[in-house]
Amino acid sequence: MDLTVDYLGHKLKSPIIVGSCGLTSSVSKIKALEKAGAGAVVLKSLFEEQIEQENWVEQGSNPTDYPDAIDYIQTYSNEKSFEKYLNLIKEAKQEVDIPIIASINCISVGNWIHYAKKIEEAGADAIELNIAILPTDFEVKGKENEKLYFKITKKVKRSVNIPVSLKMSNLSAGLANLISRLCWTQNIDSFVLFNRYYRPDIDIDTMELKNHGIFSTPDDLSESLRWVLMLSKRIKVPIVGNTGVHSGADVVKQLLAGATAVQVVSALYEHGEGHIETMLNDLKAWMEKNNYKSIEEFNGKLHYNEDVKRGFERTQFMKYYGSIE
Repeated sequence: MDLTVDYLGHKLKSPIIVGSCGLTSSVSKIKALEKAGAGAVVLKSLFEEQIEQENWVEQGSNPTDYPDAIDYIQTYSNEKSFEKYLNLIKEAKQEVDIPIIASINCISVGNWIHYAKKIEEAGADAIELNIAILPTDFEVKGKENEKLYFKITKKVKRSVNIPVSLKMSNLSAGLANLISRLCWTQNIDSFVLFNRYYRPDIDIDTMELKNHGIFSTPDDLSESLRWVLMLSKRIKVPIVGNTGVHSGADVVKQLLAGATAVQVVSALYEHGEGHIETMLNDLKAWMEKNNYKSIEEFNGKLHYNEDVKRGFERTQFMKYYGSIE
């Protein structure tokens, strides 16, 4: 049973990539994930502010853009320094055989981009740019927010020779057009769909902000699944399905829709790294049941089912809700 997939110039032993999280923050954890069957790992994200903080220290200056965040950034940076991040990449490359993908969480074109080269020099196999643009500024038009994707990816791609992946938001009025145009630039080697934002809630007893839920659920799968199916055969770079992948069945769905691979995080926090093996066993059982010997044989197969495609392209309100009274 061939579970290998080609992604960012590497042949992954499985289509399951462990997404950026605390589970990928040490060599020992990465080794356990590799043993469980992960095809690759994305390291826990460095934040743009964190890298800029180190740049400020090197230059002997103080930041002015985010004065209220200085103390927090300094504390976080001391615990998670850029140098430690580079060492993690170097050590992981010596200890494991699966690809190590660095992750940077960013929202602007800044001096931090120059540090991407150091990540490459440390041995990272690729860089995943986590660009989470929440369009909350009343003075900024949608096209201005979209320009950030182009500016950041262009700058980073010019700085490094390793593949650059873009993990992006689904918040765009012309999402299909945006992804298509980003693909044309040739600055992006894969898309990860989508970012999962912090989800705020309100405690009505204390009237304070609280988290609605850190982890995803299987119900979150449908959003990325819709866009993976609609885009994967229309653009020329791989797409990775993210958020809501909790079982082997979820992996099968994403692969049928055309995803090259999937990213998993929440399910591993809930069940442990051994859940990767469980998911892969379920994937193999499904393949055996349907007489598939490799992922390539069924990857993107739903693109040839017009009824399925139409279902994903429409909201289907009349069909599903028209009879409810």
